[in-house]
Amino acid sequence: MIPLADMAVNVLTTADGRAKTKLSRGYAATWQAAREAGETPEIGTAAPPDFPARPDAPELLDPRDVPHRKPGTEEGRIALLHAVAHIELNAVDLHWDIIARFSDTPLPIGFYDDWVKAADEESKHFNLMCDCLEALGSFYGALPAHAGMWRAASDTADDLLGRLAVVPMVLEARGLDVTPGMIQIFRSAKLKDAVAALEVIYAEEVHHVAYGSKWFHFLCGRDNRDPTPVFHDLVRRYFHGNLKPPFNEEKRAEAGIPPDFYWPLAGTTPQRSKP
Repeated sequence: MIPLADMAVNVLTTADGRAKTKLSRGYAATWQAAREAGETPEIGTAAPPDFPARPDAPELLDPRDVPHRKPGTEEGRIALLHAVAHIELNAVDLHWDIIARFSDTPLPIGFYDDWVKAADEESKHFNLMCDCLEALGSFYGALPAHAGMWRAASDTADDLLGRLAVVPMVLEARGLDVTPGMIQIFRSAKLKDAVAALEVIYAEEVHHVAYGSKWFHFLCGRDNRDPTPVFHDLVRRYFHGNLKPPFNEEKRAEAGIPPDFYWPLAGTTPQRSKP
């Protein structure tokens, strides 16, 4: 069994999405089997690439140049599935990258257990989205995609707390806000497989946000820092723009993120119903 950091680099340097996720899931299964057997595998250290390998398609565009399509049409639903697939593929790399990039930071073995599991689930999510696209006569790479997905990783390449704050606790938490609406779009279109796939993603993304919150609080506690102002400072430094309500407060709370973390970053005051 090669060190975990080397596994991470091998995933990051694999370009094809299906091949990347197959490798990711295989490594995750190897790691999890070792852990279940009571072993503590070697983490190792590695120098991950600045940018993960990517297939020739999709074409990556500035976010302002990605065409907007109405979700009520078949074309719009395909575009939505394609966008989610792109997000999930980037998430696979983000989770392996946090393992490799910060492998020289002393961390409990549970940190690696969590992010290997998250990478495994994101790999499953990408394949679910690809299956849904193919069922509709399309495929990942058929449409242009957002070129800015790796910006958060680049901006936080030297800051583990910043990475935890911005990737799982902001970007993935945003998924908890918007996924219920996406599920309803596909439910209205009677696309049961897409609904089922998105429901799996919705349930498992709560765990990924929770891993971010868990390890963010762990590191703040280890350094005797108050996590709330630290979170605010890091998000203002690394995230470009305000957080956008409405927020899925129930799922965010389930993931360990209280309202005083995100509402002050929204640029607005929460509207509370009168008693």
